[in-house]
Amino acid sequence: MIPITTLWLPILLGAILVFVLSAIIHMLLPYHRNDFRKVPDEHRVMEALRPFNLPPGDYVLPHAGGPDAMKSEEFRQKVERGPLAVMTIMPPNSFSNMGPTLVQWFAFSLLVGVVAAYVAGRMLTPGAEYLDVFRLTGTVAFASYSMALMQRPIWYKSSWSATLKSMFDGLVYAALTAGAFGWLWPA
Repeated sequence: MIPITTLWLPILLGAILVFVLSAIIHMLLPYHRNDFRKVPDEHRVMEALRPFNLPPGDYVLPHAGGPDAMKSEEFRQKVERGPLAVMTIMPPNSFSNMGPTLVQWFAFSLLVGVVAAYVAGRMLTPGAEYLDVFRLTGTVAFASYSMALMQRPIWYKSSWSATLKSMFDGLVYAALTAGAFGWLWPA
């Protein structure tokens, strides 16, 4: 058994590598640019929503409130008429003030490293082979970065294409994390 405190360097290095690569992926590479579609007549839609002063959060239209209400004729008519929507309202300036989001992303990457370190530290011994360390920490990191993303297109009909691209990103992040652990695993 290897204590997590012994693995702080690969945890930190993995998080830094993921942070830098994710910035490159989202700022320089073009493959995520069409993950979200533009609403037709965006200005009018934004103007129509503005008077409601919706607080940041997740919303669904129509909203039933529970299983009994979903059986009502009124709800069924709303569903048939549409549109059906799942939307997230974000605070103003969320795109121009990325500081808090980036801090949270880095903290999440550290957490992924801690979970990978915990699992690997319980299953591997000092001096374990690079490939054994890489496989185990990479699997944990991939599961952490990618697997739960599939719930969005399954339940909320978000884009499978965008989800699979983000899962691919998670695979690359997992490889970086695993590489850091394999390289810096205690002898």
